[in-house]
Amino acid sequence: MATVNETTAVEIENKQPEQGGRAIVKRKPVFVKVGDLKPGTNGHTLTVKVVSSTTVLDKKSRNSSSFSSRPGAVNTRIAECLIGDETGTILFTARNDQVDLMKAGSTVIIRNAKIDMFKGSMRLAVDKWGRIEVTEPASFTVKEDNNLSLVEYELVNVAE
Repeated sequence: MATVNETTAVEIENKQPEQGGRAIVKRKPVFVKVGDLKPGTNGHTLTVKVVSSTTVLDKKSRNSSSFSSRPGAVNTRIAECLIGDETGTILFTARNDQVDLMKAGSTVIIRNAKIDMFKGSMRLAVDKWGRIEVTEPASFTVKEDNNLSLVEYELVNVAE
């Protein structure tokens, strides 16, 4: 006979340490495909291959005047990476340490990514709340003829 205080092994496995007297239950990530991405959305988790990576900004910090640079200033690096899966490709904006992970040919898991709009086209980005993990090579082949970043969107105001 089960009591109210008993929990299943699955429930215990998914709980984080208690905070403020109650346990937080983690939810399983829902992996999406590149072809399903839409403008203005966030919280995406996907497994993709890096097709190419191009550094667009590599700015060194100025240490000559210590009073003008902020403490802990590091080099600013930005790379635009074409990533994709079997449904399509999209441009990913990698910043600083993310640039090292996004090497052409590698397979990565991108967690909590968001869609940024840049000059009317979609770009995928990961901010401080997201994560990029290099994983074992995936078995899919990238569909390179469906680049979602080449589709231009326009904001239209609907009159009521």
